Amino acid sequence: MIVGVGIDVVDVARFLATLERAPRLRTRLFTADERDLPPASLAARFAAKEAIAKSLGAPAGMSWQDATVHRVSGGQAVVETRGTVAARAAELGVTRFHLSISHDAGIASAVVVAESD
Repeated sequence: MIVGVGIDVVDVARFLATLERAPRLRTRLFTADERDLPPASLAARFAAKEAIAKSLGAPAGMSWQDATVHRVSGGQAVVETRGTVAARAAELGVTRFHLSISHDAGIASAVVVAESD
């Protein structure tokens, strides 16, 4: 059963400019596994985290650090949750996230479907 759907779109150049103006933002938004990715991939991860939050109803108090997006070589991206994100997912009965991320022509996008058994 679908619990929620989230979508987000990010302008890569604008997002990179924001990270350059506020360097600590990179640490606040991304886990250690994500921080050194190329700009377009960072923007796509940010879009994914926004889409995850939206699929969960975008409640206040969720930490960006509590979701990590892993890219599996030759496979679909995987969402790892913990802490505040995992707690909200459990509260809603979410057992898995389906994630599609992309970046092309200066735009990064993500769509998430939160599903329960």
